[in-house]
Amino acid sequence: MITIIDYGLGNLRSVEGAVRKLGYSPVVSNNSEVLTKSTKLILPGVGAFNDGMKNLNNLGLIEILTNIVVEKKIPILGICLGFQLMANESTEFGLHQGLGWLNATVDRIKTKEELRVPHIGWNDLYQCKEHPILKDIPENALFYYVHSYKVVCHEEDMVIGKCEYGSIFCAAAAKENIIGTQFHPEKSQFYGLQLLKNFLELN
Repeated sequence: MITIIDYGLGNLRSVEGAVRKLGYSPVVSNNSEVLTKSTKLILPGVGAFNDGMKNLNNLGLIEILTNIVVEKKIPILGICLGFQLMANESTEFGLHQGLGWLNATVDRIKTKEELRVPHIGWNDLYQCKEHPILKDIPENALFYYVHSYKVVCHEEDMVIGKCEYGSIFCAAAAKENIIGTQFHPEKSQFYGLQLLKNFLELN
């Protein structure tokens, strides 16, 4: 069962629509029984880091998800804020603790003066290493980004893709069953669907 985690933030229907377009029948839920039975999880997200953590905590999902992801090793894809929440902490509007699944922090994008923040629009994904999630995606593929903060990985081998917007930042990371993208695959047309397909086909 493929479950898109509903914690009150994120474009759930866009993600659900993209997964359905690939021929799957995902469930959108925050029910612990549903989450526990899932074989793949997607954690989307749009909004502020602290709001995301508060919502997960208020729904009683932090311990449940940590058990499913860290202990049971169920594959999970974090998208944008969902990716950021997997880090140890974020400096967005103060210092806030994250889920701690990835040895990383979340910091504001630093750009040149002529570049606006948030970073919105199509941009490259520079592939750093081979990974099943990037299967059949060419080096020059464009993806859609909407963010003001970036994930800074403290273990370089986790980084599988980078992007440049004023400075170079991590656009995609993977550690065992945990995968995250700063861009929105559900908004990235053909190659976004390919990436989602790759995730859903992971063993």
